[in-house]
Amino acid sequence: MTAMTPGSNIPLSAVRVAVDVAAPVRLDVSGLLLSADGKVRSDDDFIFYNQPSGPGVTYRSGGGTAPDSIVVDTGAVPPGIEKIVVTASPDAAGQTFQGIEPTATVRDADSGSALATFTPPRLGTETALVVIEIYRRQGAWKARAVGQGYADGLAGIATDFGVTVEEPAAQPAPPAPAAQAYPQTAPPAAPAYPQAAPVDPRIAPPMPSAPPAPPAAAPAPAASGKINLDKGRVSLQKNQTVSLVKGGRPLLSQVKMGLGWEPAFRGKDIDLDASVIAYGPDRKHLDSCYFGKLSILNGAIKHSGDNLTGEGAGDDEVIVVDLGRIPAEATGLVFTVNSFTGQKFTEVAKAYCRLLDAATGEELVRFDLSSTEPQTGVMMAKLIKQFTGEWEMTAMGEFVKSRTVRGMVKPAAAAL
Repeated sequence: MTAMTPGSNIPLSAVRVAVDVAAPVRLDVSGLLLSADGKVRSDDDFIFYNQPSGPGVTYRSGGGTAPDSIVVDTGAVPPGIEKIVVTASPDAAGQTFQGIEPTATVRDADSGSALATFTPPRLGTETALVVIEIYRRQGAWKARAVGQGYADGLAGIATDFGVTVEEPAAQPAPPAPAAQAYPQTAPPAAPAYPQAAPVDPRIAPPMPSAPPAPPAAAPAPAASGKINLDKGRVSLQKNQTVSLVKGGRPLLSQVKMGLGWEPAFRGKDIDLDASVIAYGPDRKHLDSCYFGKLSILNGAIKHSGDNLTGEGAGDDEVIVVDLGRIPAEATGLVFTVNSFTGQKFTEVAKAYCRLLDAATGEELVRFDLSSTEPQTGVMMAKLIKQFTGEWEMTAMGEFVKSRTVRGMVKPAAAAL
């Protein structure tokens, strides 16, 4: 039996597998069937105790004396489904995973023999988790340990993966006090999952309201003259911007964003995760590409997969961006790096990001992180689409307290 760590995977030797999720408290366990775009096809692909079966996937209750399970018959999963994510949240409304870390056991559903176990490390304010995913790769099925946390319960997971959450119209917000710079919005009423059976309110906590637009930031220091790619490779300083234009024409082709790092102290592994967060013109979060979701925006952005140590020369993780295929509604991309295991960036040396021409491998732009802070997340760079169709890359180097890409969504939106 394999003891898995975040981002690790194993091949599945059984056609039918069960994922049991156990904790010191009662949990609600669910499964979502996701297509290639990382979304459910409809609400019927959300499998839980109130909708216990779908194509190839079944919810199995432990009756309060045994762990609840999601059973996946890989032979019966429809061809259009690429992965099944298994989620969990404490049964008690609002309870976090602090001190009650769950353990997932992947079993042969027929023989009951254990294939692997996974306990997500260092949980805190999370009220829901994507624990394990069962995914298809080149015709074979594998299991990957994820451990991605959500602070807004299963409703947050459901909406992230495309399940419709209906919200009654919110009451008008009261006038803001005169001292406030901008008004607050009234919290929305609790949503309910749309389905024929009555919905248990345990899985429908209030959704967080969208953050108000932040005050305008001070303008970034301007680079000397307009920087473009005509003179070859560009080395950026923090807050400098380069227009991805070459020969007077926008660079509408595939590029790679490579992110790398090294341990600051010899012999100590550093597990960092590179991600990209996509936004619309109104700073609306569209999607996030990270080790647990390797493709977004219909394949226009793809992730190379997780590097658990930062060892080796060259880029540790690579994100491929097809600028010509980015949908019109996506106008901003923020590239981030997080320390999932909680190590601070003061323990990291030589962190950098670089943009390469995917076809030739030529390095176009580089930004070396020259200073560090004792935080667990950093926004490395952003790509912004201009009204002319050009993309501009700006070096950021802004640190945030967050171990996961989910915690970077709001601060990255504010930095756009």
